[in-house]
Amino acid sequence: MMTSAAKPKELRLNAFYMNCITHQSPGLWRHPRDQTQRYTDLDYWVELARTLERGYFDALFLADVLGVYDVYGRNAEAALRGAVQVPVNDPMLLVPTLAYQTRHLGFGVTSILSYDQPYAFARRMSTLDHLTKGRVGWNVVTGYLDSAARASGRGKQRGHDQRYAVADEYMEVVYKLWEGSWQDDAVLRDRDSGIFADPGRIHKIVHEGEYFRLEGYHLSEPSPQRTPVLFQAGSSTRGRAFAARHAECVFIAGNSKTEIARLVSEIRQAAAGHGRDPRDITVFLSAVAIAGRSRAEAQSKLDDYRTYGDVEGALVLQSGWQGIDFGAVPLDNPLSSARETVTQAHDRSDRAPDPRSVRQLAEAATLGGGAPLLLGTASDIADEMQSWLEEADIDGFNLVSAVAPETYVDFVDIVVPELQKRGVYKRGYRTGTLREKLGGRPRLHAGHPAARFRHGN
Repeated sequence: MMTSAAKPKELRLNAFYMNCITHQSPGLWRHPRDQTQRYTDLDYWVELARTLERGYFDALFLADVLGVYDVYGRNAEAALRGAVQVPVNDPMLLVPTLAYQTRHLGFGVTSILSYDQPYAFARRMSTLDHLTKGRVGWNVVTGYLDSAARASGRGKQRGHDQRYAVADEYMEVVYKLWEGSWQDDAVLRDRDSGIFADPGRIHKIVHEGEYFRLEGYHLSEPSPQRTPVLFQAGSSTRGRAFAARHAECVFIAGNSKTEIARLVSEIRQAAAGHGRDPRDITVFLSAVAIAGRSRAEAQSKLDDYRTYGDVEGALVLQSGWQGIDFGAVPLDNPLSSARETVTQAHDRSDRAPDPRSVRQLAEAATLGGGAPLLLGTASDIADEMQSWLEEADIDGFNLVSAVAPETYVDFVDIVVPELQKRGVYKRGYRTGTLREKLGGRPRLHAGHPAARFRHGN
């Protein structure tokens, strides 16, 4: 528990989820209390969103993937058999309904820019920003599966660093559309004169770059946030550099507080190097919280959950994430030998050494993809969360479900009151957009690279 007399940092929370059956806890869909098989039912999603808002979560963050996980065994059979992120539905289509059924909860949606033209995408995000009254964010993803490239008409995806070069230019294009096409005072809505918008204050965007060409007006009038809140989860050196330049919220994965603290420091320092305030970046750590009214109850839940874990499903995910066919590696081999086969598309030369075997990786990864486990009573979990905030300089957590929605219901009912009692968690939402709720600012900071496309700058 925090003992300093200084005012504690306010903890941030997202529910990290996906519009599918198995997100990051393979096999748990078989648990008798798990309801993820209702993922095609809007009532299920409305119930989840209302639970999260009751617990004052900042956002429901919806991951996504294009293609199937076919690195393991060099085919998709195991992914299809175990429902490992397939079938998976479009996350964006959930957002308008869930926003209508809530008042404050934010929505982070993943869109994979490698397969989505920026002109049409910019309009979709502006539309969501209007319909949610400014409660939407975008998780900027370049993709990592060759199966997505093949399904999109390409032989294979671009190389790792080239994908980020494309992403940098993509961001410039959407910034021009969101921030530079319509001036703040372009929309008049003047019934008497019959002028809805002043053409002199609406600007055609012309972009001629290495990867994109565009000539046209942004099709949407300015939305509450203009540019949605920008999330990013790149873990490589190049990905972290991209995050330092563009992201407002960064997702990090790892189990070592020392290592996470190093990564957070690097991202914040790199952001400062781009002229940004390092504290403008909100850092979330992926974690799984298993809460009980007693330690014995929490442990009993964990033991029960573990019996449903799918080791093969965990290796399907790890194979896709790391670019290694773990189906061709003996389970008791060390990870170090398996990682010698990593593909260029998943280049992670800065990856910390991992002394575990493939089997140990898989067993740990059946629950939340191997994210840190927060286990115990409300006090136990609150202590550990505060320890992460203090020692690793993160700002909050992306909570992955084990059994859904039970994991989130337990957290809201058991842990949230304890966090509130300690003064580290909100008892109500700020007014305004998602960006205002997260940082108190309605628009991107003037130091952000998008701001240079605003008129008057």
